[in-house]
Amino acid sequence: MIKNLSYLVIALLLSSTLISCEKKVDKEIGLQLWSVREDMRNDAAATIQEIGKIGYDFVEAAGYADGKFYGMDPLEFKKLLNDNGIEFLASHTGKALPDSATWSETMEWWDVCIDAHKAAGVKYIVQPFMDQKGYGSIEDLQSYCEYFNIVGEKCNSNGIRFGYHNHDGEFNNPVDGMVRYDYMLQNTDPEKVFFQPDLYWIVVGGKNPIEYFTNYPGRFLLWHVKDEKELGESGNMDFESMFALAEMSGMQHLIVEVEQYDYEPLVSVKMSYDFLMKAEYVK
Repeated sequence: MIKNLSYLVIALLLSSTLISCEKKVDKEIGLQLWSVREDMRNDAAATIQEIGKIGYDFVEAAGYADGKFYGMDPLEFKKLLNDNGIEFLASHTGKALPDSATWSETMEWWDVCIDAHKAAGVKYIVQPFMDQKGYGSIEDLQSYCEYFNIVGEKCNSNGIRFGYHNHDGEFNNPVDGMVRYDYMLQNTDPEKVFFQPDLYWIVVGGKNPIEYFTNYPGRFLLWHVKDEKELGESGNMDFESMFALAEMSGMQHLIVEVEQYDYEPLVSVKMSYDFLMKAEYVK
């Protein structure tokens, strides 16, 4: 009896160790809240609760305005997330390139913005757009690069990293014979500006993310893992080859974004989460 009991205790300990190890290697997956934008608009608290139930570890917001997130004070929104087991890691927001007349106003806007994100514990601010100047002359694009360097320095001084998120226009609208995305990578300071590759939009733009990970290693801290609709459904995204270069790219966090759907948004983001959890190449 004692011998059998000893074996039982050992088995339980081994089982407990295995469970603990499994938890340590569990994947960390985030969600860009633009994926559930209507749900967030209709009932943010219920939506966040559902995202927590799915298993997402963190979110990237898409609802900052006037010092608040989805109409909530920074600490209130952070608490809502934390109460549902979710970290507030990143946020999409930004301002277009100002001219000399609006420069001071824009810098003041950034100060308020950064303070709000710092209060909420956000680690990354990502600007997901440029206005028409960014797609105009090489001089305007250079001005954008200089502007982003200044914003990045402001963020750095507050313990936040600043990045830029692409669409397809940075690839299929060259300037002076050069791909705009390459120009931006070459003319922003890596210490001040990182890049958030939207894998889907790079492919739509006619380029391969793998080439960027190889040519500009270490610049891509946050990935937007996206497909035409739910992840893996189109069959057109070679995620496995991309993830093979995750370390080279500098990737620290991966973020699901679903912009178009075959199902209700919360169902689509769950399908996309399950896809990454099952993919052996996602570590």
